[in-house]
Amino acid sequence: MLTFFLVSGGSLWLFVEFVLSLLEKMQTQEILRILRLPELGDLGQFFRSLSATTLDSGGARRSVIGSGPQLLTHYYDDARTMYQVFRRGLSISGNGPCLGFRKPNQPYQWLSYQEVADRAEFLGSGLLQHNCKACTDQFIGVFAQNRPEWIIAELACYTYSMVVVPLYDTLGPGAIRYIINTADISTVIVDKPQKAVLLLEHVERKETPGLKLIILMDPFEEALKERGQKCGVVIKSMQAVEDCGQENHHAPVPPQPDDLSIVCFTSGTTGNPKGAMLTHGNVVADFSGFLKVTESQWAPTCADVHISYLPLAHMFERMVQSVVYCHGGRVGFFQGDIRLLSDDMKALCPTIFPVVPRLLNRMYDKIFSQANTPLKRWLLEFAAKRKQAEVRSGIIRNDSIWDELFFNKIQASLGGCVRMIVTGAAPASPTVLGFLRAALGCQVYEGYGQTECTAGCTFTTPGDWTSGHVGAPLPCNHIKLVDVEELNYWACKAEGEICVRGPNVFKGYLKDPDRTKEALDSDGWLHTGDIGKWLPAGTLKVIDRKKHIFKLAQGEYVAPEKIENIYIRSQPVAQIYVHGDSLKAFLVGIVVPDPEVMPSWAQKRGIEGTYADLCTSKDLKKAILEDMVRLGKESGLHSFEQVKAIHIHSDMFSVQNGLLTPTLKAKRPELREYFKKQIEELYSISM
Repeated sequence: MLTFFLVSGGSLWLFVEFVLSLLEKMQTQEILRILRLPELGDLGQFFRSLSATTLDSGGARRSVIGSGPQLLTHYYDDARTMYQVFRRGLSISGNGPCLGFRKPNQPYQWLSYQEVADRAEFLGSGLLQHNCKACTDQFIGVFAQNRPEWIIAELACYTYSMVVVPLYDTLGPGAIRYIINTADISTVIVDKPQKAVLLLEHVERKETPGLKLIILMDPFEEALKERGQKCGVVIKSMQAVEDCGQENHHAPVPPQPDDLSIVCFTSGTTGNPKGAMLTHGNVVADFSGFLKVTESQWAPTCADVHISYLPLAHMFERMVQSVVYCHGGRVGFFQGDIRLLSDDMKALCPTIFPVVPRLLNRMYDKIFSQANTPLKRWLLEFAAKRKQAEVRSGIIRNDSIWDELFFNKIQASLGGCVRMIVTGAAPASPTVLGFLRAALGCQVYEGYGQTECTAGCTFTTPGDWTSGHVGAPLPCNHIKLVDVEELNYWACKAEGEICVRGPNVFKGYLKDPDRTKEALDSDGWLHTGDIGKWLPAGTLKVIDRKKHIFKLAQGEYVAPEKIENIYIRSQPVAQIYVHGDSLKAFLVGIVVPDPEVMPSWAQKRGIEGTYADLCTSKDLKKAILEDMVRLGKESGLHSFEQVKAIHIHSDMFSVQNGLLTPTLKAKRPELREYFKKQIEELYSISM
């Protein structure tokens, strides 16, 4: 058929467009018949052989999905701002349920779209009555856990062209003070009295003199209001401000696509947080790219339900929610305790489940920990391989014999209705991703990006269910790789720093021109600091990090995160921190073993004991180090990139103990200081 098409005067590209148009209009078997491909596996291989990207004259790549060379700015003409996105959902939902919440052991209760819209107008009008202005110079802080009032507060800001500035506990008190002052925030909406107290303490110490109004979602005592009065801060309930707005209603003042919608402060691993300025157009472009890529496989509707537990202060969660609101779907919030997430999912039965790789890893480990005999494990792996073969052929289902025998219970633990899982924020293990794509019987997409490009800039192409990459560019942005001479990465070899340009790229950091110049060049390219590699099919693989590099005593450059991503594949290793010193000639590491996997792994090697005992075992430490070095050799690490000694630490790095950022990235300076004594001992012993 291809030969006939070319002989007839058509080009290869026209042929590809012709095939893509068939995909939109025809059933799979019809396509197979016309293309004369006998099996689904052949079809999958055919499309994987076509590049997912196309090059422009400057060496940048763009998605082949889309209409022409223009980058996508919006998906629906009536949804170009976040205010319009919600109004569209209100219209097409027929005033259906919008925001859900639950109390322990109770079903979900729902606020309708009209209730949410009305409360947002009342709250926004109430803010105007309390000296706020209906313009993009008015920044409103929101300091709360995920809950319906968060969204009502956000929509109130959008209804009157104000800008949302999320705050979150794990930033630390110093960072919260910095954000309030940098963004000139006079009003903060909080969920709990304890957070109001924290904010008042800053005012009392004269650290945040501009803060004048704190609005509380939860009930509070009169004493808190009196404490606020003493330092010039008005404390009001959210209900009181809404009542005030209802009595003094103001007509909406909707924003334009180029107006700021949110300033999202990223925690970073060093220094003060950076306030990424994102417009309504940035957010709309990003989720429109997601919709465009997935439209052939998945059409969101009013029946879709999203479980909200990932922090709303981060753009990944906000982008997924935007898709749901735009189509009149429902968002149900977890109870606030991650340990009860499974219970919440069973009560909610979500269809959309955003995750981070750490949660996928826990799911994977738990599944295999329950296969506690060699026979059970073999059967589970056999069933997974059979279903993975189906996935590679383009068949995604949850009604096979393997589902009935092995996987239906796993699917039921997520509510039994999940049809899409989206993962991002960190690299996902190909082994884990491949297994869960089969076990969960739904589409599992992986994306890559950062706050500065709203959330994502690459995404899995439907039909390409291979692992080990982060997909192709979204239709809303170009991507190019640039040379990183100090790490020996060259764009001519399809390797280099990942740079992004398009309508989803932010406008810069709030009041921080120096760091803005570091991130955005004069041509509008965002320099991510990540190192990528183009794979033959046009997909991108993140292989390294430009930052966090150091030079060893012999002059060799080392990128610790690349090494950590290799060592983390060791079965007993849950977390690892690789440390180097320019005055030393080798690397050392801090290893946190996986409490669920490590005991059985040790037992197979004749090492017995409790988890606490094993963490102090010299034999276990030696075995783990040998396994890590083996993985390093298999992955091509140079000898100077291998750790020479490790310390076993029994407690996980976490946000709570200050060793991880809220997006679960290692805080390297803090880790270095926390383990200073152990690192010194490792170097002294190994000299």
